[in-house]
Amino acid sequence: MEKRKETVESGSGSRFPDGFRILQGKQEFITYMEHSSIRVWPSDVASHFDQHTHSAIEIILPHRGVSVYHLPNETYSVNAGEVLIIPSGQSHALTENRDTQRYLLLFEPNPLMSLRDIPSISPLMQQPLYLHDNSELQDQVNDLLMQLVNCYFQREPMWNTQCYSYLLQMYALLGRHYLQATAPQQYAGRRSIDPAIMNSAVTYINEHYMDDISLEQVAVFAGFSKYYFSRVFKQFSGMSFLDFLTNKRLNVASDLLVRTNQSIREIAASSGFGSMATFNRVFRERKNCTPTQYRAIYSTVLGPNTGRAIF
Repeated sequence: MEKRKETVESGSGSRFPDGFRILQGKQEFITYMEHSSIRVWPSDVASHFDQHTHSAIEIILPHRGVSVYHLPNETYSVNAGEVLIIPSGQSHALTENRDTQRYLLLFEPNPLMSLRDIPSISPLMQQPLYLHDNSELQDQVNDLLMQLVNCYFQREPMWNTQCYSYLLQMYALLGRHYLQATAPQQYAGRRSIDPAIMNSAVTYINEHYMDDISLEQVAVFAGFSKYYFSRVFKQFSGMSFLDFLTNKRLNVASDLLVRTNQSIREIAASSGFGSMATFNRVFRERKNCTPTQYRAIYSTVLGPNTGRAIF
């Protein structure tokens, strides 16, 4: 018997073996089990997913056949033993034939971004990463991800934290290789950036995002002029100060919308947005829906304000 082809049309929701896909236009909203922010979907059926985006980082691990990813400017044919990492917010489509077997990993980057040295590899995390050269690095990453998969399905106590520990090890490996390859060229002929100072600036932002902080204020904290700090912060984190601060506030707001009973106005204030108008505008620009719609979308498959998926 021919295996069924799984598709999800825009604007719909579909049940899978351990959860749901929910699409609003081209935006997908990932649901997770209680007390977790990672999901592993195995599949051995033909499938096609149209172009979509989501806040989760996506990793494909084929162990038979080929998983074909279509991105706006490139197509990746990912074979067994290879790894493709799709960054948060990257538009992509996926096609697999009936001979393909794979694991698809989805996880929220928020827990990683709170670490002080992660911003130094932000450029690495903002682009697709394709490991396919049979290198030692590819083998190490594959091994860590398969340990994550085994941990996910064993469901032992603290499994979500254990799964993230494998992701941390993976990004430590990838980050070291990235920095060793790019740092000499990136900073050649420039004044050296002290990582400790930049990490302190990131910590300051993470601790004061709910306040009315400015580029000038953080630059003074770091001991630089605002112009110099603006330049080196982008070199260090891969994004502007304003984008970094906005992403932090949106991540906090998104979590509060799903996990709490707070009103939209309370969430806007506690996540650092100065007005409801600004909060609604920025949220719609970055999430492709309003805060109210975002909460409603998740409430269709989550227990009321608990973040618990109903299966």
